[in-house]
Amino acid sequence: MSEAFNWLYSDTVKDHFTNPRNVFNPADNFKADAEGMTGNVKCGDQMLFMLQVRDDVIVDVRWKTYGCASAIASTSILSEAVKGMKLLEAYNIKPEDIAARLGGLPDNKIHCSVLGDKALRAAIDAYLAKTGRAGLFRNEGATVICSCLNITDRDIETAVKQGAHDWETLQERTKIGTVCGGCKDKAEALLHEYVHIFAE
Repeated sequence: MSEAFNWLYSDTVKDHFTNPRNVFNPADNFKADAEGMTGNVKCGDQMLFMLQVRDDVIVDVRWKTYGCASAIASTSILSEAVKGMKLLEAYNIKPEDIAARLGGLPDNKIHCSVLGDKALRAAIDAYLAKTGRAGLFRNEGATVICSCLNITDRDIETAVKQGAHDWETLQERTKIGTVCGGCKDKAEALLHEYVHIFAE
């Protein structure tokens, strides 16, 4: 095995890439209570998360990922981590939590763990909607990006999903950066990241 591969990826990443856990197989007849999908095949990564839930606890998981070694390993380890978690606890898992469980990821692969937590949240949101509690966790774990207008990373994510794929359109939809402008660099970095993940 080459030195470059050993340097880039931890043993945990390599293990979850070569032996992924909880992968969805139609032959298993897995009955999901909710599904969440995120990503964009055109950009190279897409994830589907499927949950079985009992009394607001995740009891089983299946997933399918189209992507690189980091994307597959991130989804695999996340699928193990959330079993037995309450929905709210799972909803608050962050990309850095996934990367830490993997023993770290190269900087240019962190977006793969971002996809994992978003697919999981999409599945939880779908379950909450299905059980008459749509939007219950909407602001859980959100980070304020624009303190002047209290605009969060979730607001930027939602705007991108609704078609805001450049700074001007994002400002039109959210008014971000229109007061002091101090949030622009961070907001633009998030915008770029979400466009990569969600834009078609």
